[in-house]
Amino acid sequence: MFRLGGVSSFPLPFAGRLFFSPLFSLPPLASHLFARPNPSVSISSTSAASMAAPPVAKKARHEMEMFGDVRVDNYYWLRDDSRSNPDVLSHLKAENAYTDLMMSDVKQFEDKIYAEIRGRIKEDDISAPVRRGSYYYYERTLTGKEYVQHCRRLITNDGPASVFDVMPTGPEASEEHVILDENIKAQGHDYYSIGAFKVSPNNKLVAYAEDTKGDEIYTVYVIDAENGTPVGTTLKEVTSDIEWAGDDTLIYITMDEILRPDKVWLHKLGSDQSSDHCLYHEKDDKFSLDLQISESKQYLFVGSESKNTRSIFYLDVSKKESGLMTLTPRVYGVDISASHRGNHFFIKRRSEEFYNSELLACPLDNVSETKVLLPHRESVKIQDFQLFNDHIAVYERENGLPKVTVYGLPTTGESILQLQGGRTIDFVDPVYSVDSEESEFSSKILRFSYSSMRTPPSVYDYDMNTGTSVLKKIEKVLGGFDASNYVTERKWAVASDGPRVPISIVYRKDLVKLDGSDPLLLYGYGSYEACIDPSFKASRLSLVDRGFIFAIAHIRGGGEMGRQWYENGKLLKKKNTFTDFITCAEYLIENKYCSKEKICINGRSAGGLLMGAVVNMRPDLFRVAVAGVPFVDVLTTMLDPSIPLTTSEWEEWGDPRKEEFYFYMKSYSPVDNIKAQNYPNILVTAGLNDPRVMYSEPAKFVAKLREMKTDDNMLLFKCELGAGHFSKSGRFEKLQEDAFTYAFILKALGMVAPTSS
Repeated sequence: MFRLGGVSSFPLPFAGRLFFSPLFSLPPLASHLFARPNPSVSISSTSAASMAAPPVAKKARHEMEMFGDVRVDNYYWLRDDSRSNPDVLSHLKAENAYTDLMMSDVKQFEDKIYAEIRGRIKEDDISAPVRRGSYYYYERTLTGKEYVQHCRRLITNDGPASVFDVMPTGPEASEEHVILDENIKAQGHDYYSIGAFKVSPNNKLVAYAEDTKGDEIYTVYVIDAENGTPVGTTLKEVTSDIEWAGDDTLIYITMDEILRPDKVWLHKLGSDQSSDHCLYHEKDDKFSLDLQISESKQYLFVGSESKNTRSIFYLDVSKKESGLMTLTPRVYGVDISASHRGNHFFIKRRSEEFYNSELLACPLDNVSETKVLLPHRESVKIQDFQLFNDHIAVYERENGLPKVTVYGLPTTGESILQLQGGRTIDFVDPVYSVDSEESEFSSKILRFSYSSMRTPPSVYDYDMNTGTSVLKKIEKVLGGFDASNYVTERKWAVASDGPRVPISIVYRKDLVKLDGSDPLLLYGYGSYEACIDPSFKASRLSLVDRGFIFAIAHIRGGGEMGRQWYENGKLLKKKNTFTDFITCAEYLIENKYCSKEKICINGRSAGGLLMGAVVNMRPDLFRVAVAGVPFVDVLTTMLDPSIPLTTSEWEEWGDPRKEEFYFYMKSYSPVDNIKAQNYPNILVTAGLNDPRVMYSEPAKFVAKLREMKTDDNMLLFKCELGAGHFSKSGRFEKLQEDAFTYAFILKALGMVAPTSS
């Protein structure tokens, strides 16, 4: 677990699907609220709400000294591990009330944005069905309901169904069975999330992991798949990593007091959790455990990983009594992932020498005897692989874009470990996103999902023998959406030290003038080797259809350009992340995509750190900044090993208990670098139950900004008191958050006229 959580929010497709007319018209009641931006008008200064005084956090001097350096944190008191301090809660509620007041004059407009966003959704829908044994499994959404139903249908035809077949829904179809309705389970909870939904091999049982607070501490329930009857006892305070090892055994992971996944357990159905057998305990606090099952379902793999080292244990599902066996020993700087086919383990290995990874195989009975299947390449990063009985699909990255290459694998003979052919799947957009989906191990069909910033999420079945792709499901976007109205581009900005930084761009070609007068929203992340590939988000149309350009800066610290791209944006090179983002913003301004008066920026979590750093470094460059659950108190957090994630992240940010890292980290940590200067309009969000970025970090950031900044621009703080890192859990609730954020951006740009509340 790490602060990657922000990746899955604002710019990406997971938060929701949504309506705005491609003719750029507004619903009648909202038309009077919209205007093209006028940077000379400060909407906030004309609003009655702006006359209200913002909350002022009390100051209580707290000194922290290290290496002869004294830091004073007057807002340290805002941190409360119990999250129940009445003074803290009172302050957070005051901030929320102030934010509501400041946004009350555009509340009608926010509601209209929400209506158009929600109007783009086909609310009653099903996901692309997945075949498991004798059933099709899928998720169903219902009109007006926040959560999904988990469903299945029995496959009624006698012979083996083609994977290309559409699941029958007519009179010949079997009756749909709802295994679990999250809408019912969520009743009485402000937050509800299922982190895992695992069907037993014989299709008779389901294990699911439930979180009702947003703190990512799960309870696992096992139910009968037919009647929903509970089976056995619950597993409490576990991660969402659970897997079946046969039909009567679960493997799961628990966490230590700082929420580090540190123990893997074997649980026999019918027994109490207290009697479960611990298969492995990871005692090094820089390492965390994860769990994965092979595509063949015959082996479970337990990974023990830090930020740059990963070793693997395996469990033979048919011989559980043998316990975990070591597949690869821990070697510092070597990162391993593995799967299984036939008599061999397949291994992706990264090392300092082979930094973009190589693909290997070894016999089950001699794991030290490895053979290279796909060698390391300087320009191509092996990101992942997916095994089949007769094929292997390799997910790679080249020149900043994902690619999928399929090879044949013989099942017998001397060439059993010889990759055959090598067919790369073609994609049509200049920038796009591709992800693997669940496929049948015995099948010739590879299933993957595809989208771009103008192509809605699409599920394809790809015949690995013929090279034919069949579209199985595309997310329907209502309201007259036409992908041909939008342009996607890949541009390159040149950093001051030489590297070319890719930028992905989308805009509506009939609305954008590209003369510097267009508003632009630039998103960035740049940490943990995460790849922020350009994908579709329907709610984003509420900006793009108002003439916005949307762009993603693929900055160092991310993984888009390979492993070295990441290495050059971490530890003592972390500032490259921030300067790359500034370079991208300057490129967009110089090339007439926008101007300083029209550029807005957004990032979440570690991307929120990016926001905090760049508004301190170049506040003159941006008009609006949105920092979601931002990791902004970097130095204080990384000095405290009692805080979740700290020990495991010393390899990402550095260990500030060492002088070199202390002073380098202090030089960019946003809270430590706030100064008396003008800042952009800023919106900051937090979640009270967030285990990844403690709510107090953004709270302190806002409090200190209020004290120090010299402008009258908006500074709003919104803390969800019943949610965590990923904010609210309901699909419509997430759309409401998008509408609020867009309303803030449009208000700050002067693109919406206030109304009396």
